[in-house]
Amino acid sequence: MDTLSYKTISANQATVEKGWVLIDAQQAVLGRLASDVAKIIRGKNKPNFTPHVDCGDNVIVINADKIRLTGRKWTQKEYITHTGHPGGQRFATPRELAARNSALIIERAVRGMLPKNSLGRKLFHNLYVYNGAEHPHEAQQPKTIKL
Repeated sequence: MDTLSYKTISANQATVEKGWVLIDAQQAVLGRLASDVAKIIRGKNKPNFTPHVDCGDNVIVINADKIRLTGRKWTQKEYITHTGHPGGQRFATPRELAARNSALIIERAVRGMLPKNSLGRKLFHNLYVYNGAEHPHEAQQPKTIKL
């Protein structure tokens, strides 16, 4: 045998096939949903996963306002941000975030599970979260996934 009959295939921007996925978050537990969404966005569910390439799918999450948190997380969990100014540390609970926009809770959970580099920032743009059951991406013909 002169040459290898098998080779490791490394995906790149030209060979990646990106699709669209629709996920219904109704009565889904936040952490379990976010980890599955992060895997799909990253592309870890595909056989040609390459760590340094955006090879995942675009994910649409609907019914974000019907997400579920276990235990006392609605009141005890804290999201911490800082304005950058002295004394600018801000705290918010999931209940306060949901009063503003329920999509923020899912977005923060998924963003925390993506890489903390320029690839992670690029991957985050493949996530679309909507509070209701309607979304403006019907033209992309997303495949519905049951988690």
